[in-house]
Amino acid sequence: MPNAIVITIDGPSGTGKGTICCRLAYLMKWNFLDSGALYRVLAIAAKENQVRNEDELELIKLIDNLDVEFKMRNSKGETEVLFNGEIVTDEIRTEACGKAASVIAPIFGVRKALLTRQRAFCQKPGLIADGRDMGTVVFPNAELKIFLTASIDERTKRRFKQLKDSGNSVNLRRLRREIEERDERDSGRKISPLKPADDAAIINTTDINVEDVIKEISKLVINKIPNLSKQVVEYLR
Repeated sequence: MPNAIVITIDGPSGTGKGTICCRLAYLMKWNFLDSGALYRVLAIAAKENQVRNEDELELIKLIDNLDVEFKMRNSKGETEVLFNGEIVTDEIRTEACGKAASVIAPIFGVRKALLTRQRAFCQKPGLIADGRDMGTVVFPNAELKIFLTASIDERTKRRFKQLKDSGNSVNLRRLRREIEERDERDSGRKISPLKPADDAAIINTTDINVEDVIKEISKLVINKIPNLSKQVVEYLR
């Protein structure tokens, strides 16, 4: 793995980690990894190739040719996800794709195969890694680990707005139930369960806006990572 600084930001959906990670990567001019998007892109590849979401061996074969790229569009945290050169940003954000990805994600062989792919994003000058097991499994030696939380009500509200803004039809009560079920699956799985790393800084974002969360994380970055370039420190200030 290249000698690059890694900051991991984990947490359940709706805590704001996607936007926050993108904004930080943009500010710091670092590389960005949305690990959840990899599983969602794999779900798209499975559908296109008529592979069942439970078929471990066939899914692993698909991973060998999984060409995924993240392109940050602006400082607002808007990022395009490209699969084989085609933009799939909206497609991977649908609930159907999320459900398929949540079936694929617990499969041991899939997680093992994607581990190498995820670590390949660790390139100089540094990496902001967004996920659920970035600090515990993928980058256990990361220089800074952060775990974001928020109340189920607030997370449901944020996800509802995100889906509506993308033009999706969504039922609020059903969405809350799906988020609760996803939380239970992610936290209860035997392989790479969703949980904070022992040395992670935990930030509750329920009553904090994105700007204030970024300010709090920026302070942690400056205080916890002594070998940051002066330029990055200036970006964060």
